[in-house]
Amino acid sequence: MIFISKILFFTSHHGFYTVIIILVFFGLLSYVTKKAWFLIPIIPLAILNGVAGQYLNAWFLNKYGVESTAIITSDVETNSTLNEMYIHDYEAIVKKQDGKYVSTYFSTTSAAIYPIENAIRIPRTEQHFPVKYIPGYEKNIVILYYQSEEGNALLKYEKMAPVNSAKIKYEADRMNKEFIEEYISALEDYVSSYNNDEYKAKIEELKKELRQLK
Repeated sequence: MIFISKILFFTSHHGFYTVIIILVFFGLLSYVTKKAWFLIPIIPLAILNGVAGQYLNAWFLNKYGVESTAIITSDVETNSTLNEMYIHDYEAIVKKQDGKYVSTYFSTTSAAIYPIENAIRIPRTEQHFPVKYIPGYEKNIVILYYQSEEGNALLKYEKMAPVNSAKIKYEADRMNKEFIEEYISALEDYVSSYNNDEYKAKIEELKKELRQLK
């Protein structure tokens, strides 16, 4: 597992050098065997690593790693951009199983984050956040963003969006059955994740109103 973790760390953090290694390896293989078709995988593998390298690393670490915590100690904005946003270079320290810390690094484009999604969410500096790693190679980490305080706050905020939307519709037309049902559904979805006595009471009140309209 340590060896695999080291390989995935290298390929996800050093894309350019990985392409060079792929090029040299398959080039030599083609030269030695005198078979040109060994050159075919070069471009697909290089593209695959560039697109999915960090996602594969994130999946592997989440699947086989152990949980711990880390702290970002440095956040430096670079001159490079991704989707019109500046790429950041980060330094962090990771807590090992013996309680000691080890240094690591990653960037906006190389960070392994779980769950895998089309978004790059990095915790703020100086805050403990949950990670996973393979014991023996702790510098390769996957950030468990939604288990962090910051991630939990974001999830809670996102859960509130449909509640607020349904509430506006309901208050605009309290006699609309569809709006009442939508409001009830949004509140029930919220309280299934976050206990809220006020919302539970509101659900019962809305159900009573809905029965009266039928």
